[in-house]
Amino acid sequence: MESYSFRLLNTGFHNCYYNMGLDEALLEGVAAGAPPVLRLYGWNPPAVSVGYFQGLQEEVDLPAAKRLGFDVVRRVSGGGAVLHQFELTYSVILASGHPLAGEDIAGSYRILSAGLVAGLRFLGVEAAFSGANDILAGGKKISGNAQTRRSGGVLQHGTVLLDNNPDTMFQVLRVPREKIRDKLIDEVKERVSSLRAILGREVPFEEAGEALERGFQAALGFAYDRAEITEAEDRRARELGDTKFSARDWLFKR
Repeated sequence: MESYSFRLLNTGFHNCYYNMGLDEALLEGVAAGAPPVLRLYGWNPPAVSVGYFQGLQEEVDLPAAKRLGFDVVRRVSGGGAVLHQFELTYSVILASGHPLAGEDIAGSYRILSAGLVAGLRFLGVEAAFSGANDILAGGKKISGNAQTRRSGGVLQHGTVLLDNNPDTMFQVLRVPREKIRDKLIDEVKERVSSLRAILGREVPFEEAGEALERGFQAALGFAYDRAEITEAEDRRARELGDTKFSARDWLFKR
């Protein structure tokens, strides 16, 4: 198997504005010629992110999110609203001409999902790529993924659910009618799983991260340069977090 050099960044837990700012800062760097990146991270405080094309007020109960301690952010990638609480989040960032980028979004989802599936297998979870961009285990969703392509770069980020709390999800996300809330919660419990539910134990963030590292390495030939973000990347991430991702104009863009 051919190997591909990737910077491996475990950036720990940050607020949603910094997290999205750093993903964009890294995308800018890779598009300008920096090496590709595998980034692993978490969210503190918990947050809800909406996809680029979604209407914030249509998707999120903003007073409930504030009351429950959830920040709210808009992603640069598409897809639906996501609750970021009990999860490991990853980002793969590479140039659009990279051999693992695929010819289009659908192709790169298929390629990069192999790293996620292999990583879950290292944890003892049999999983498979399904549909447009999901990973299923035991027929239930355990990972959702989203992507954007621009300026010569590809950013794919997604989640691996360590645990799941649909009751909180439907307090923060809007539902069409209050009367169907319980029905939706039951449906999510039937369709969505987590590492805790499958393995019957808590899987720490660090353990899940190590498994994903091994998965991308085994399935796709990632060869790691374990690194820290640079001062310039940190500065750009904070700038984007402060001036773009937390700005009202961006949040209420749709």
